Amino acid sequence: MADETGESYDGPILAEDLLLVLFQPDSGTIAGEGTLYYTLAGGVLADLGLGDHVRTEPGRVGTKVAAVEDRPPSDEILRQGWDYVAAKPRGVQTVLAAIGPNLRSPLLDRLVERGELRRTSRKKLGVFESTVLEDGGTGRRAELVEQIRKVLVDGAEPEPRVAALAALLSGSGTLPQFHREIPWTSPVIARAKELEQGNWGAGAAAEAVTRTVTATIVNNVVVATAVLPRG
Repeated sequence: MADETGESYDGPILAEDLLLVLFQPDSGTIAGEGTLYYTLAGGVLADLGLGDHVRTEPGRVGTKVAAVEDRPPSDEILRQGWDYVAAKPRGVQTVLAAIGPNLRSPLLDRLVERGELRRTSRKKLGVFESTVLEDGGTGRRAELVEQIRKVLVDGAEPEPRVAALAALLSGSGTLPQFHREIPWTSPVIARAKELEQGNWGAGAAAEAVTRTVTATIVNNVVVATAVLPRG
């Protein structure tokens, strides 16, 4: 990912990968639709944290997120989130609620453009036409799920990006829906909770600030999604 304004961007952002993982190939649905905008917003903020584009700071009520000056991301979706907090530091819950509702559509468009997902038309009752999602056959979703599985099931030490993905899946409450791919067991639950708290492993000691920012964001996703119906 490019860190400086004006550099080209050609890779998927964290929220794209998160949406791709949440896609359920068997049903063509997205896990956690009812709370999806909070989860995707958490992905955007976590990505900004991983890239040192934002920082957290204590507020009167809860934690605030602030932009790191002169470090705007080049990606358009990330830039919109950065611009929102660049105006002034804001509570994490406020940011999640503000940037989340407009993320699903452009992120889904990107996945389709990349060939990760396909939109196809089907007729219901032979009359009503509807659009459904299918796996694009690139293998990227399976690769991402396997990376998460190795961390949660096999105990592998994660790269920061994979740790954030796994933590956001856990925080969103959708991990039980992945039981066929990632067994929903007590050790997996415990490891996922560790990741939510920023406990990524000994090798991540140098990423202390990043882990703290990500953990703060993930825990705000947990709070936000806990009071909403899960889809």
